[in-house]
Amino acid sequence: MAAGLGDPGGVLIGDDTGFEKKGSCSAGVQRQYTGTAGKITNCQAGVFLGYASPKGRALVDRELYLPRSWTDDEARLAAAKVGAGRAFRTKPQLLQEMIERAAEAGVPFSWVTADEAYGGIGPLRAWLGERGTAYVLAIARDHLLATPTGPRRADVLAAAGAWQRMSCGNGAKGRRWYDWALAATDREEISLLARRSTVRPAELAFYLCYTPRPVPLGVLVQVAGTRWCVEECFQAAKNEAGMDHYQVRRYGAPGTGTLPSPCSRSPGWPSPGPASLTTVTP
Repeated sequence: MAAGLGDPGGVLIGDDTGFEKKGSCSAGVQRQYTGTAGKITNCQAGVFLGYASPKGRALVDRELYLPRSWTDDEARLAAAKVGAGRAFRTKPQLLQEMIERAAEAGVPFSWVTADEAYGGIGPLRAWLGERGTAYVLAIARDHLLATPTGPRRADVLAAAGAWQRMSCGNGAKGRRWYDWALAATDREEISLLARRSTVRPAELAFYLCYTPRPVPLGVLVQVAGTRWCVEECFQAAKNEAGMDHYQVRRYGAPGTGTLPSPCSRSPGWPSPGPASLTTVTP
C-alpha cells in the first residue's frame, strides 16, 4: 500500500459501518445502530481505517467492534472463538489502535480525520496531540471550545467568522463547493473550521483542527474533504464483491494471517494489521 499510494501528506480516515445479520451467535452481533441501514437493527459493526493521498485511496485496516454484551460474557466469547480476556474497547479506542499500527508499519501520513463520533472524544484528540499528529475532526454544533473570552459553542464561534468559498475535492457530481470559515481558540494550534452549504445556508458542519504548525485554510478544507474517500471505498467494495453481505461468524485468533478483503465472505474476522484492501483511484 505504502509503495503504491503512500505520500508524506497522506490522510488516515476513521469510520465505522455495520453488517446486518440474523441470529445472536456471530461475533459481536447485537441490536445497534448502523448507518448502512439508517436505524437500530441486528448487526455486527466494524471500525475501518482508510488512507487517502493524491495517488488514490484504500481501506488499510479494520477491527470488529465487540459490545459489552459480548465482552462481559466469557462463555459467549469462547463459543465465537474470541480469545480469553478480551476487554471492551470503544470505537475510538479501536481507531487509536489502528492509527498506532499504521504508524508502526511505516505508512506515511500527516493528518487524521473522522466524523463527530470520534472527533467529540477528548482522549482520542489528546492522544493525537501528544504524538504531534495534525487532525481535522468533526464535532457537534454545541461542542464547547475554550476562547480568550470564555467557552463558546462551535456554532456561536463560527458565526463571527469570515466565509470563503472553496472546493474540498471532487464528488460524484463534480467539485464539492462550500463556504468555509476559520475561528481561533485560546490555543494557537487549535482552531475551529466551519462548513456551510452554498444552497442551504442553514446546513452547517464543524471541525476541530489541531495543527502543530500553521497551515493555510485551503489545506484544512482539503483534509476535511477526504472524509468522503472512505465512503467511496465502502461503496466500491459493496459494488465489486458484495460487502453488504459480508459475514463474520467467528473471531480469528491474533497472528493467524494477514487481512483479506472485507468484500469477500470469510469464516472468521482476521487478525488485525495494516493491509491494502480496496483501492479507489482518483
